[in-house]
Amino acid sequence: MVSHADPVMSKGIQRFSSSPGAEAALVCFPHAGGAASYYRPFAAALSPGIDVSAVQYPGRQNRRTEPLARTIDQLVDDSVEALGPWAHRALSLFGHSMGAVVAYEVARRLTAAGSPPVTLVVSGRRAPGDEQRCEVHLRDDDGLLAEIRRLGGTDMRLFESPDMRALFLPVLRADYQAVETYRHTDGPQLSCPVLALAGDSDPVASPAEMRHWAARTSARFDVLNFSGGHFYLADHSAAVASVVRDHVIALTR
Repeated sequence: MVSHADPVMSKGIQRFSSSPGAEAALVCFPHAGGAASYYRPFAAALSPGIDVSAVQYPGRQNRRTEPLARTIDQLVDDSVEALGPWAHRALSLFGHSMGAVVAYEVARRLTAAGSPPVTLVVSGRRAPGDEQRCEVHLRDDDGLLAEIRRLGGTDMRLFESPDMRALFLPVLRADYQAVETYRHTDGPQLSCPVLALAGDSDPVASPAEMRHWAARTSARFDVLNFSGGHFYLADHSAAVASVVRDHVIALTR
């Protein structure tokens, strides 16, 4: 059972509701271009059994005036600092796409500090060490938007307004730079279980490629497939929430 005491809130962590009776605590990490609010429906689906928070990266929403991070290390540093007040809690981590990489590196930091997460759930991203060599962040604006269109999951009408393009494109470009320049460094395997979730037609990380996450942990590894592409989560939100709930609570008890 997690502690009922609420830590001091941080601008780097968004909490969607208080769940004082929750059996477990889950921290979510957004995809490239994403923000903490992406996980609001996910948090509602997992409440009240799991107390869900999401990391808010610099440069968006309530942190929009802060400089954007352009490396995974910067995102990890920021996330670990934001999670400081939660150090006493048994945390599970969930990350989709770029968020899977950030969550993995945060898990490594927490493990090295003697507080490994209960579990790591990763989605829609190849295992560290299997990175694709891409340079989307070096494309012009139209080229960047072509990649967003290819992956789906985003209402492209959002970018018809010059003001909205000016707001969102720098965030997307910085995130793509961070994840595309990331290189995995050797080190100890994680000691926590890892659950990998995959869309069966995801062009970024196929179910077969998601199985390579098994090499990143010395503990149990499982992979589950869903129908759909990179943002299969939107089409299977209830099913994904159910899988994550059962997985996290089983390990927390």
